[in-house]
Amino acid sequence: MLRKDLRRRGRRGKLTAMTPTSSVSPSPTCWVVTDGAAGAENQCLGLAEALATTPTVKRIQVRAPWRWLPPELWPNPLAALSGEGDTLRPPWPQLVIGSGRKAAAPVAAVKRAAPESFAVQVQDPRMPPEMFDAIVAPNHDEMAGPNVICTTGALNRVTSQRLAAAREAFAETVRDLPAPRIAVLVGGRSRGFDLAVARARRLGRDIAALCARTGGGAMVTTSRRTPDNAAAALRRSLSGQPALVWQPGRDPEPNPYMGFLAWADHVMVTEDSITMLSEAAGTGRPVHVLPMDGGRAKFARFQRELTDLGIARSFDGSLPTWSYTSLNEAQRVARILRGWMDGGGTRTPRRAAAASG
Repeated sequence: MLRKDLRRRGRRGKLTAMTPTSSVSPSPTCWVVTDGAAGAENQCLGLAEALATTPTVKRIQVRAPWRWLPPELWPNPLAALSGEGDTLRPPWPQLVIGSGRKAAAPVAAVKRAAPESFAVQVQDPRMPPEMFDAIVAPNHDEMAGPNVICTTGALNRVTSQRLAAAREAFAETVRDLPAPRIAVLVGGRSRGFDLAVARARRLGRDIAALCARTGGGAMVTTSRRTPDNAAAALRRSLSGQPALVWQPGRDPEPNPYMGFLAWADHVMVTEDSITMLSEAAGTGRPVHVLPMDGGRAKFARFQRELTDLGIARSFDGSLPTWSYTSLNEAQRVARILRGWMDGGGTRTPRRAAAASG
């Protein structure tokens, strides 16, 4: 496994790479550990699939009083888990991938209990990075270290194979919609952002105008964060237009989200969702960023990154076309991790490349 002894060098006291001392099998046993949050779990699953593993998903819950305290204050993270969620106990996996703050301490505890397990934490764990074999964090979080792999945006499960399957699965739903087909991914209320009725209504009118001007059709999906009154205003604004609208909890399953991405000639995404923007970037289609009410600095950094890479532009009412290499950060990270797990040399900080194939 990887030795725990870390040496310091240089004026800035940077940790040197940890030295591999054993390897992990090509298709390791794997746990995905989260608190059940869909966004966190999706990132872990995307990485596990890129590593060609079939993970066991562990959705943990934390018992009182520990759930009220920061995880770094839990004296025994494995004992802090409630029986209402999944437990973490032997036999230990060869690979454990966690995401979310509540998962960080338990993942580090698995590493302590089973040093031969390779522990990966997705997103900043807010704990000493040397407690993990690898940390995968987006560039906009501005995290660095010898075992940190930086990515453009969020890991996800969008691949060419999954898009092809979704295109076939939703052909009957989408194929009669006129081209160009515009996928519109709408978020909603979150820390720092909101979607007011007036903005939702304006968005609907902008989409309707695009359809009229280009002769195309729209494929609109809202999220569980979209306020009901905003979703209703958006739907009313598109009444009579060549548009498909799907709202979770209102419209029947299956969720056509991946099908909309697969059939899109353009993808429009509200600025409040790093995950949806990252997934849109996996299509290779032009990504148009839609404004919301509010804002946050790290989201702005991420959007500048997508703009600099030629992936996304701010929506200006028009529908220009451009091309770029589709983003697949899960595959790029998996290639790096395979080298580390197989003992492939020393570790150096890895930042996202200009494009990932």
